[in-house]
Amino acid sequence: MRKPIIAAKGAKPKGPYTPAILAQGPTLYVSAQGPFEPAGGRLEAKTFRDQAKQVFDNVTILLEEAGATWADVVKVQVFLADFADFVVMNEVYSQYVSEPYPARTTVHSKIGQAEIAVDAIAVLPQG
Repeated sequence: MRKPIIAAKGAKPKGPYTPAILAQGPTLYVSAQGPFEPAGGRLEAKTFRDQAKQVFDNVTILLEEAGATWADVVKVQVFLADFADFVVMNEVYSQYVSEPYPARTTVHSKIGQAEIAVDAIAVLPQG
């Protein structure tokens, strides 16, 4: 179960995220994923956009393995090496999520050679 919580007295989201999500059910915790190719484990994406797509694809692979999709995700944390990439990250991220959007935190963090890393929490579908 995923229920968005949007307070009438609170600030409205300015991007693809929900201020809070009430979740119940079996939970999947996806460790931070980098933009590494699954086959060889190498960082091959040259542009930030390509790295972001690879990161979200890598999270997708783990979600699917557990029987979930992005529609089951309740919380996402994004780690950016450069906040100048925030807009592009939002564009790529928007291709994976839909309303009600997961809650999200985005922070600046130097993460080795990668420009982005992402972790997630999903509530698995019941049934």
